[in-house]
Amino acid sequence: MTMQETITNMAVESKQAARQVANLSTEVKNRLLLKMADGLVAQKAYIAKENDKDLVAGREKGLSAAMLDRLALTDKVIQAMVNGLHEVAALPDPVGEVSDMVKRPSGITVGRMRIPLGVVGMIYESRPNVTVDAAALCLKAGNAVFLRGGSEAIHSNLALAKVLRDALASEQISPAAIQVLPMTDREAINILLTLEEQIDLIIPRGGEGLIRFVAQNSRIPVLKHYKGVCHLFVDAGADQQMAVALVMNGKTQRPGVCNALETLLVHREIAPDFLPLVGAQLRAAGVEVRGCALTREYLAGAKPATDQDWGFEFLDLILAVRVVDDLDAAMAHINQYGSQHTEVIVTENYSHAQRFIREVDASAVMVNASTRFNDGGQFGLGAEIGISTTKLHAYGPMGLKELTTKKFIVYGEGQVRG
Repeated sequence: MTMQETITNMAVESKQAARQVANLSTEVKNRLLLKMADGLVAQKAYIAKENDKDLVAGREKGLSAAMLDRLALTDKVIQAMVNGLHEVAALPDPVGEVSDMVKRPSGITVGRMRIPLGVVGMIYESRPNVTVDAAALCLKAGNAVFLRGGSEAIHSNLALAKVLRDALASEQISPAAIQVLPMTDREAINILLTLEEQIDLIIPRGGEGLIRFVAQNSRIPVLKHYKGVCHLFVDAGADQQMAVALVMNGKTQRPGVCNALETLLVHREIAPDFLPLVGAQLRAAGVEVRGCALTREYLAGAKPATDQDWGFEFLDLILAVRVVDDLDAAMAHINQYGSQHTEVIVTENYSHAQRFIREVDASAVMVNASTRFNDGGQFGLGAEIGISTTKLHAYGPMGLKELTTKKFIVYGEGQVRG
């Protein structure tokens, strides 16, 4: 059987399994998730053995220590996956929720019902725990899931999927509801992205190169975010101590994540006082500042910012800093260089805060809060499958509801249209 035939057959099986999963009760879905959690604990030795194959291969390939760390399924990582399954089981089930029921002049009653998307395809890199996280969220939302992890984690992903699929089989549910593509060839992704009749949505997670490749080659709708270029604007009259705390949290707590702060914009009026204040703390934390000409006047030791630094996702202890004339200039900069991820204003001016919230286009726009809060758990979604910076059909962190859609439902009493 050719690779094309194998992958197509797997996708057809996923589509069939999706119909079964869509009709599972909340009780059955939750029981499945808890069985999966128990399975991860019971099969810890098997998972570790398969994970070790990937770690050995990774060392032979010369993967960095950071990459190997992301790849390792330690007891702590497995326990986090177990906890995640329990958390998803405890979340409210969105499937079947009915809203917006309205009686029309014709006599019919029209409303909307929340339903699963169908088959969700995920293409992701490195971390094998994504296999469990994605499967759990998709299952609770009534979807089948078709997974293609990074080649460096192939044994780990297949082992985790086996444990999850065994739980499905124990409840007489098709194991095809959770599929992991067993091929590591890049061509397998190309084939997967052509299967628009079987797969309803693709969610890529990884570097910008992977996401652009998927977006450019997919026949299936893609939910994506290329990068997280997050800005914080300190307005005139802002609480400077608050602003310093927000800058430091956004930049230094976890600099390598997509909701980390990458560019600081400072109002010209406040710059002479604020920049030395925040600069001292940035310097103490080992942050390299790349600033505009005015920034460098107030911040000794700042390096000149290049055109490439504006709109760049450093994912490191590097911060681009620019002094701007006013709120309009800050919003113009964000409009030009932002990635529609997370944008923050620090201000005591209510009208400025409201303008910023209305006029800035990003999946999360914040007033006096750290960029690091753009996260499904922090927003009360319980868990997330990723952050979308597209607008169809989700914008921002994607929880259970974002893994569903709505259909119209109509109740009548024999009405016909005249």
